[in-house]
Amino acid sequence: MLPLVDAIPPIRGVRGQPLLKPKVIYADRGYDSGPHRQRLRERGIKPVIARRRTEHGSGLGKFRWVVERTHAWLHNSRRLRIRFERRADIHEAFLKLGCSLVCWNIFRRAEPSF
Repeated sequence: MLPLVDAIPPIRGVRGQPLLKPKVIYADRGYDSGPHRQRLRERGIKPVIARRRTEHGSGLGKFRWVVERTHAWLHNSRRLRIRFERRADIHEAFLKLGCSLVCWNIFRRAEPSF
């Protein structure tokens, strides 16, 4: 988890002061360990990680659902679901095209019909 956190690029924040790290990280039970939580707190990040051996329904589902739904929309394109390209830059280009199409469909549905 920590290499992923370190690889996050700066996020645009207040003008002239980009956010260098996220404030909160949501994770599932696979990341539930004391060392993970401690290292995130040392970096000033609040860990919201589901606990193991607890019942489902911890409340993280409403955040995870958004991610799972978006992945499902991207996997409507077979080319993204099964990676045919050998070069990572070409796969990234198709991934960005897929994200653009997902956003376009969201905006198209949100337009008021007259």
